Amino acid sequence: MAKQERKRALRGRAGRMKGGRGSGRASAGHVRLWGRHPVEAALKNPARDHRKLWATREGIDSLDGELPPEFPVEYADAADLARLVAKDAPHQGLVLECLPLDDVFLADVATGDPARPVVVLDQVTDPHNVGAILRSAAAFGAAAILTQDRHAPPESGVVAKSASGALETVPWVRVVNLARALDELAEAGYWRIGMTGEAEATLAEAMPKGALAIVLGAEGEGLRANVAGHCDALARLPISSSIESLNVSNAAAIALYAAATRT
Repeated sequence: MAKQERKRALRGRAGRMKGGRGSGRASAGHVRLWGRHPVEAALKNPARDHRKLWATREGIDSLDGELPPEFPVEYADAADLARLVAKDAPHQGLVLECLPLDDVFLADVATGDPARPVVVLDQVTDPHNVGAILRSAAAFGAAAILTQDRHAPPESGVVAKSASGALETVPWVRVVNLARALDELAEAGYWRIGMTGEAEATLAEAMPKGALAIVLGAEGEGLRANVAGHCDALARLPISSSIESLNVSNAAAIALYAAATRT
């Protein structure tokens, strides 16, 4: 079906939003996503259980793809949609309510492929940073990101918007014990590099040729001692002494680029 025909099909299924009111929060057990890239990626993800889409006519027109038959869509104006999302969230005329993605298990994604590193996040709790790291992980072909369940943000519209669609394509593994998960990565053949500004070796010097796990800590706190102790090597980025550190999402992007271009 041509793109214009798909757009007509989308518009033809849309109803009218009743009342234009919303709490700004998803229903219990659901996730509310907003913005063209996150919503379009979620709609195209067969692993997503979608419940309802609210949209402006312009938002529907911006989508590239066809909704399933009888998909629940309601038209709304921009002010109505603003009531369905976080304050000042850039919804771009699209708000989707859906179920969270199913759990992903480390053994299913840690295949030992040298071209697909695993990104491990130690208590990185800012949803914007996690979303940006997901986006970089997608760009550089990472196998997954790995977080500790209690010290990471939940799946949310903020994460999805920052990830710009990557939430739907990069597996997100949540574990109870991060140190134990690092041991499992070692058993699967991964060389675990903890990123810290205090390390003597640079990332290029510590980089292996085989399977790699890049371990990053939260801004300010950095890697916890127990997590650093479960790494095979510690490394730093060779940044100028005029700045103390990089944002963790920037550090992740640089490390993933270095892994993708190693020889």
